[in-house]
Amino acid sequence: MTAAALGAFLVFEDEAGFGMTPPKARTWGRCGQTPVVRVRGRSWRRYSIAALCCYRPGETSRLIFRPRRHRRHRGTGRNSFAWTDYRDLIVRAHIQLQAPIVLIWDNLNTHRTAGMRKYAAEHDWLTIIQLPSYAPELNPVEGIWSLLRRGPLANTAFADDDHLERTLRRGLRHIQLRPNL
Repeated sequence: MTAAALGAFLVFEDEAGFGMTPPKARTWGRCGQTPVVRVRGRSWRRYSIAALCCYRPGETSRLIFRPRRHRRHRGTGRNSFAWTDYRDLIVRAHIQLQAPIVLIWDNLNTHRTAGMRKYAAEHDWLTIIQLPSYAPELNPVEGIWSLLRRGPLANTAFADDDHLERTLRRGLRHIQLRPNL
């Protein structure tokens, strides 16, 4: 049965990490003078973001995301998303969308855990489809990371981790409010 026949949303998921070092982008400069963006040394401060792009025929697309700030000290807990974090994100999406979900995501080992498979089997509103390995061109969420890196994050020297978080949230909110992107 197809997602349209179920009245379900096609939901693509992906995750990405962002650090204090800004991604390079093109910029303008005087002829013969290369512009320089100075940043403080590399930093351990990082953010991981999991995002869902939700599509259903006849409706505008939606973007749902959840950021995670990495711990300040190594060994004080998990820095990446656990399968329970993905489960909670999917549950929140189901509540927000109020419809069944056909979830399409990559082959990350956290996505394929026994707990995640058991959870999907117990809930008839959730269908999970794995993307083939090394196929980022099939996942529209990859384009969101590209928009962020070329847009608000490009050539920005972050003062602190709060500045990075504000910029990420503002950029994601900008994309969220413009589904045509």
